[in-house]
Amino acid sequence: MELIEGNKIAASIIAELKTEVAHIEGRKPCLALVRVGDDPASVSYVKKKEKTAAEIGVTSRIILPPVTISQAELEALIDELNADETVDGILVQSPLPQPLDELAIFRRVNPGKDVDGFHTLNLGKIAQEDDTGFASCTPAGIMELLGRSNVDLRGKHVVVLGRSLIVGKPIALLALQKKAGANGTVTICHSATANLPEITRQADVLIAAIGRAHFVTADMVKDGAVVIDVGINRIPDESRKSGYRLVGDVEFDAVAPKTAQITPVPGGVGPMTVAMLMKNTVKARLLGPHI
Repeated sequence: MELIEGNKIAASIIAELKTEVAHIEGRKPCLALVRVGDDPASVSYVKKKEKTAAEIGVTSRIILPPVTISQAELEALIDELNADETVDGILVQSPLPQPLDELAIFRRVNPGKDVDGFHTLNLGKIAQEDDTGFASCTPAGIMELLGRSNVDLRGKHVVVLGRSLIVGKPIALLALQKKAGANGTVTICHSATANLPEITRQADVLIAAIGRAHFVTADMVKDGAVVIDVGINRIPDESRKSGYRLVGDVEFDAVAPKTAQITPVPGGVGPMTVAMLMKNTVKARLLGPHI
């Protein structure tokens, strides 16, 4: 069993981006980070993104509207950022407080600045294998993890657990791509899938993005599979000061000995998400207003 260490791979990508940004003439890439309210997890995520941007040489602009902002006011703010030629990428930190319509806000972002990859047009570009689109950061990070860990998807059966717009659907599209050389054979499973363990046991590469702690057990994984655990779940742990610990969707201790390669939680997929956000932001700066 080999551990796929997301922290190390993300650090390599960040080092590469730092060099790339240093060679950009004129204005450096600029990322606008919009955070509504003071959700503790959102505060932490935005700080991490700001810190990583500074390390690479990307300018970050932190915008903190009040939690009372209306849908119309937030859309107007997005419109201002869309029109600002000094802003290359826009990220609206989720979750947004109720009653804001999160999907409508994601669609409001100019697709050419949608470095989170959530806009309808960008998802369509991924389906059409159009390189000017932006893949959402977690799926893009998974593909980097696989590629840099020498996992060749050609002819392999890739099983995706989860069908979300953030992970499940886009990672399925990326794993299918012919132009990029992935060429995987993809099955998507979800809450209505019958005989789920039967299907997961067929996977050469199993990607778990279902959002349920320890959902994937050893009897669901075939010997020698590659397992990518996207889940980040909190479970009670009285031995920790916080009162909880983070675990994935995979029962790691039981599953890991059966695998050829597996990602840990934390330290697997998570670090890649921020690295790919920065990669998309640099890409947006180099492409310019192409949409």
